Amino acid sequence: MTENTQLDSKKYGRPEEERIIPFMKIALPAALLSILITIASIFFIATKGLNLGLDFTGGISAELNYKKPVQSAEVIQALTKAGFHDPVVQTLGSNQDLMVRMPVQEGMEVENLTQIITTAVQLPNNTVDVNKVDMVGGQVGNELYLRSAGAVALALILMLVYVTIRFEFKLAMGAVLSLFHDIIVTLGVFAMMQWPFDLTVLAALLAIIGFSLNDNIVVSDRIRENFRKIRGATPLEIINIALTETLQRTIHTSMTLLLVVLAMMFLGGDGLKWFSVAMCIGVFVGTYSSIYIGTAFALWRGLNRQDFIVQVKPEFDEEEVH
Repeated sequence: MTENTQLDSKKYGRPEEERIIPFMKIALPAALLSILITIASIFFIATKGLNLGLDFTGGISAELNYKKPVQSAEVIQALTKAGFHDPVVQTLGSNQDLMVRMPVQEGMEVENLTQIITTAVQLPNNTVDVNKVDMVGGQVGNELYLRSAGAVALALILMLVYVTIRFEFKLAMGAVLSLFHDIIVTLGVFAMMQWPFDLTVLAALLAIIGFSLNDNIVVSDRIRENFRKIRGATPLEIINIALTETLQRTIHTSMTLLLVVLAMMFLGGDGLKWFSVAMCIGVFVGTYSSIYIGTAFALWRGLNRQDFIVQVKPEFDEEEVH
């Protein structure tokens, strides 16, 4: 598939000084890169697995409120000294409000769990209130993991139906492929780095689906509009024009979201850390996939003007009268 590096902007109703960017010129290398990244992500997920948090594996969580600021390492040391295994301590906005997460502790009485934790986390000259002690069993965590996977799968199916009804099936398949790519790549990075995967990261995955779908819908809408109003252009040129017209909007949306995500990452405390990391990955991957997976797949499937023209079936055939 060949094209000119510079398309005639004026010919297609755009200002003459504006250049139409030939995005699809590197569609094939981008597709090969996406396939390699997806295969690598699946490899890491299959071999290393996700580092599931206590939300999915089961465990104990408690909220602590100290009268004075405290370091997480001090609380971890106190819990370890009291016999707790593998405690994880996160700050909740300040060094006085902390969240403790631990695996299920063998041989520990559930009835006296609050009292045991309260005694364990006492520090010299710093009193503490222990609030909201919860214990999630392994069976509940496993059920939550399966339901989470089902929620993501259902979201993808509903996106396919929505885009099919709103636009066209070829664009819908491209959109779902790009969403699937975004999820797999994000999970692959978490599996490769063995970063903790908990409910906040799951929430980020659903947010990534929404962000990426929004990008796909904006591009699809412009493609449909251009197919109907621009005459004499090939499908390849139509898609390049649509991507050029939506590029500024895509950059503004991605940068605005990225600024918010970075603010949460550095200022939101440990509670929002992994949510922000997952969203940061999703912003970059989602912006890329909406261009080089969603639209490129539709073009490869033969998207053309006829796909957007409503065919009216005649009520009867006129017979030629001799």
